[in-house]
Amino acid sequence: MRTVVRVTERVEETPSTVTLRFPFEPAAAPGQFVMAWFPGDDELPMSLSYTTGPSKGITVKAMGDTSRRVQAIRPGSPIGVRGPYGNRFDLTPRHILVVGGGSGAAVLAPAAEAARLGGSSVVVALGATRAPELLFRDRFERMGARVEVATDDGSVGVHGFVTLVADRLLENERFDAVWTCGPEVMMRKVVDAAASRDVPVYCSMERHMKCSLGMCDACALGPFHVCTDGPVFSSELLARVPDFGRFHRDPSGRRVPF
Repeated sequence: MRTVVRVTERVEETPSTVTLRFPFEPAAAPGQFVMAWFPGDDELPMSLSYTTGPSKGITVKAMGDTSRRVQAIRPGSPIGVRGPYGNRFDLTPRHILVVGGGSGAAVLAPAAEAARLGGSSVVVALGATRAPELLFRDRFERMGARVEVATDDGSVGVHGFVTLVADRLLENERFDAVWTCGPEVMMRKVVDAAASRDVPVYCSMERHMKCSLGMCDACALGPFHVCTDGPVFSSELLARVPDFGRFHRDPSGRRVPF
């Protein structure tokens, strides 16, 4: 579906992230994304951070000029939305480890909420550069998930990367699945840590997306297109992608090491 909606709510989640809520009727599943068009600016792929009911949401991190302009949008402003696109997280595992780095928590939160509503237990390893940047920590706690945090500067929780927390949890507990989103190098470390414990991992991947229809090839990830084959990929599929966690592609398609 393609439509123009008006922003109904703007929430400053952290010093660098803002959530925009808007009416959007089509059913959406945790893990899916929309293409959001901002009049006078670009169309961007945005994971849905709120997926249930008639009011959906996207959570935008300040990364460059466009995202900062998007963050400045106020309630009442029009935006274009088309979608939703992509696959979803499988909600059948009963004991799930969620590993979120930075703004990656935006796509993981609705998936964790759906899993909790279905009766699954959820443990969250949440990482950020510093305490005020921990995205949706309160939201995870309100849904009944157990949350353990890590910060790069040691301002709260473990001093270091969230992969330290994830590795300890995988060592001490048995999980049916791991869901993760964040920097790709981080996700690669999570996949490697889980593989040694024979736990499947599902990664929400990010690549440059221009069409969302699998036609432009901008989001190619090895033999896959993130927009149509993903954005959620199993570690089993990612094992067929040598670039995973090692190389990405710039807007022109040039292969660039992380």
